Amino acid sequence: MAWNSRNRKSAADNPDKGRGTGPVLIHALDGFLGAGSASRLAANQLRSGNGKIMHEFDLDSMFDYRARRPMIAFSEDRYVEYAEPTLQIVLEHDANDTPYLLLAGPEPDFAWEAFIAETHEVIEDLGVPLTLGLGAVPMGVPHTRPPMITAHGTRPELVDRKNLWSAQVTVPSSAQSLLEFRLGQWGHDAAGYVVHVPHYLAGIDYPPAAIALIDALVDRTGLSIDVDDLRSRQNEAIAEIEEQIEQQGGNEVLSGLEEQYDAFTRGAAESLLASDEELPSGDELADQFEQFLARQRKNDQG
Repeated sequence: MAWNSRNRKSAADNPDKGRGTGPVLIHALDGFLGAGSASRLAANQLRSGNGKIMHEFDLDSMFDYRARRPMIAFSEDRYVEYAEPTLQIVLEHDANDTPYLLLAGPEPDFAWEAFIAETHEVIEDLGVPLTLGLGAVPMGVPHTRPPMITAHGTRPELVDRKNLWSAQVTVPSSAQSLLEFRLGQWGHDAAGYVVHVPHYLAGIDYPPAAIALIDALVDRTGLSIDVDDLRSRQNEAIAEIEEQIEQQGGNEVLSGLEEQYDAFTRGAAESLLASDEELPSGDELADQFEQFLARQRKNDQG
């Protein structure tokens, strides 16, 4: 379906949308809302490898190959394997055989409105009653505290948990946030969760954030999702992080972040986005962990 301004309809034009009886659609894209690789790790846990492809996007028109460069394997004198990027909506089933749809893959670099229009068609064709987004953003929070989640939705009734901060901010958009916004305009129910990842760990795999997203999804939908692999990786990741903090002398700065987090959760601060000159910034801790991050990135690429 070609996109143009005539495709934009308000909720008033579609009073019966969002009442389908099909499976829920979960979207977790690897891109702007991917701090700590949380959305990608969560999608991997939701992907069985045996699902049925319901829709595949023409990613060739949406993907910036030069900026993101998919990997290709070379052996001796020839190229032998290419990691072709794909973006699909797949029908999956949980451990209790409950169906759900998973939209996962790289966030489109181009043609967002066309991508959203295609997704909208699938939602209508399959009678999706609710679309749920999973994302992650870097924030000045310590890894020693429970991951904080911001819930959002196209209607107040769809926000199923209380957010700890209520600041009004203007942030860069993403394909996922625009998808939710458009679905709300069209009268479809859409909601989601964004987990706050310690920004000094935003560039590496951070399993606790992915587990928090899946836990929120399970609490809402009742899906039975196995996260044992993630929990095992979480223990290893935390042990490695704490070892590096000790080696890099970051305990003092970490304590400052903990004080800031605790004060905030007690209601002593209005927003973690607000500055506080008496408390150390997350950037200080990020500097302390520079060697750790460099080593982790090297391991990820190896």
